[in-house]
Amino acid sequence: MTQTSAAPPVVDHVAVAAELTKSYGQGDGAVAALRGVSAVFPRGQFTAIMGPSGSGKSTFLHCLAGLDTATSGRVLIGGVDITGLSRTKLTKLRRDRLGFVFQSFNLLPMLTAEENIRLTGRLGGRRADREWFDAIVDALGLRQRLRHRPTELSGGQQQRVAVARALLTRPEVLFADEPTGNLDSRAGAEVLGFLRGAVDAYRQTVIMVTHDPVAAAYADRVLFLADGLIVDELPAPTIDQVHERMRRMEG
Repeated sequence: MTQTSAAPPVVDHVAVAAELTKSYGQGDGAVAALRGVSAVFPRGQFTAIMGPSGSGKSTFLHCLAGLDTATSGRVLIGGVDITGLSRTKLTKLRRDRLGFVFQSFNLLPMLTAEENIRLTGRLGGRRADREWFDAIVDALGLRQRLRHRPTELSGGQQQRVAVARALLTRPEVLFADEPTGNLDSRAGAEVLGFLRGAVDAYRQTVIMVTHDPVAAAYADRVLFLADGLIVDELPAPTIDQVHERMRRMEG
């Protein structure tokens, strides 16, 4: 009997960047922030993006997330080419299918923690599943803080509220831009540990820009950018490995 080889597993790429370029200015004064960047992001994977200052890492994240418009190239989210969407459709896609966590917590000061967590879903006219809400709140240790306003919360608690808000709508991708930049090491570890847990337990896809090798070591892989190009990739990163790669790049 002739044996046939098993078909390779189908990899579900929830986000794809194809030959992205981004330039600022015109003519001789134009500055190229991205110079033909391509990458795929499988569902249920935690990817960290690193690089020296000015490497294009935040620009890359913002173009992937539809927060900035690429000069050329394509971005697909869940198979949808977002580079061809109208502003209205892009806003709806970001609200309904993407989650965002930034260095600044972006909480509304007049709302309680619970109201901030539920805000995105309510703006989209969707009622959050109570069981999922409870699971996120308990996993992030926010049960006793739901009635507190942001000024009554520590920085770490505010960022956990922001993470809960981003995850409540079960986004296809959670984009995080320096999410631990304003946190001390303990609070940062709590936030990163939850993001890692969301990937492992719920197949959440996380794409995070960071300058911190400790934060990057929580990821499944690290993409390194320099001068607007991906120049290296590190799977299963350790803190020492990330330190060494960054040391060589900044050399």
